[in-house]
Amino acid sequence: MRITGGTHRSRTLRAPRGRETRPTSDRVREALFGALASEGAIERARVLDLYAGTGALALEALSRGAAHATLVESSRAALATIRENVEALGLSGRARIIASKVSAATSRLAEDAPFDLVLVDPPYAMVDSGEVPAALTVLVDAGVFAAFADVVLEHASRSAAPNIQGLARIRTRPYGDTTLTFYKPAILAAPRGGDATSNPLANNE
Repeated sequence: MRITGGTHRSRTLRAPRGRETRPTSDRVREALFGALASEGAIERARVLDLYAGTGALALEALSRGAAHATLVESSRAALATIRENVEALGLSGRARIIASKVSAATSRLAEDAPFDLVLVDPPYAMVDSGEVPAALTVLVDAGVFAAFADVVLEHASRSAAPNIQGLARIRTRPYGDTTLTFYKPAILAAPRGGDATSNPLANNE
């Protein structure tokens, strides 16, 4: 696993042993950041990396010009790996690591908010169960995301992109078994319990 672009391009990253952590592949990460860079979504952005795993998404963003990244992770093994990767790249001054479940991190995230770019790479089962959409809804309601934030969720291609209250689904891009779905804060959010994709500004592809 390596950084695919920016000042730390080709630098290798460590990953925890075992199957508990599933890092985003270099191919998918390169496609994701190519798309974000073309939209001007990375330069000087404040980044939030949820279910951070190895920290690869946040570190890629920092390598490509993001101003600061906050990483949230609860696994001890993953947290140790994140710290090693941050130190190895000399990015301690631009990264904050929060050891917490995402569902319990809202008040701590408020200290670094608002975030311009939100990268979400959870265990896929947590997307299907509704746990991840629910956690993101809490963060939307808490005002953690900037008004024009880019929110990207990685999920299994076999699963439909979830509706997330307060976020409008913009587009979906499959890469084999992995799919990236892009969201924006919904200016005309659906009523609670409704379908966020009913927002007329959303352009689902």
